[in-house]
Amino acid sequence: MKFEELLRKFQELPVIDTENLFAGNENNGPVKVQISRWAKAGRLIQLKRGYYLLSGEYRKFEPFGPHIAALLVAPSYVSCEKALEFHGLIPERVGVYTSVTTKRQARFSSKEGTFEYRHLKPSLFWGYSSVSFEKQTGFMALPEKALLDFFYFKRIHATSAYIEELRLQNTEVINTEKLREFAARFHKPGMVALAQHLIHLIQTESGETKTL
Repeated sequence: MKFEELLRKFQELPVIDTENLFAGNENNGPVKVQISRWAKAGRLIQLKRGYYLLSGEYRKFEPFGPHIAALLVAPSYVSCEKALEFHGLIPERVGVYTSVTTKRQARFSSKEGTFEYRHLKPSLFWGYSSVSFEKQTGFMALPEKALLDFFYFKRIHATSAYIEELRLQNTEVINTEKLREFAARFHKPGMVALAQHLIHLIQTESGETKTL
């Protein structure tokens, strides 16, 4: 296969799955050699074994991080700091895409960034929705679940000082009733207490005295 043929077949796809390249071939050896050469030449960027991106000069559009995250490990959804950034809840730009999955932990790094996966038991794998960009779809934690996931994995006592260090902003996107409901589904008193603490701080900051 020539590189021009690869472009014709896959330039519309943000991520190239080598299983699609191997389809219909009795001998995949030559294709594997070509892929390796293209990667060494910088034409392809390996995300993980079997998954590649076209380098920037050959793309028709930019890849969408949540879409890549969903493809590299399924099922999974982006959560924690990256989801907090996505929802505008923290001012910092987060370099690592942290996702949660019912599968084992994993981490993949490339020129396109770092994709990290934390294991979450199936009973806690909820609270997310689909997000799309340029026909690319991924999965993102709802703002309430992103906050709870963040503290669940940190395993720390969420003091007022620590929460203030997060510099939470745009807290109007947080539905406090949903935050209470989600916290209760963890079946951990500490998560319920955390939700109450967050709600109190949010309402104090906004000057509200009732549930948002």
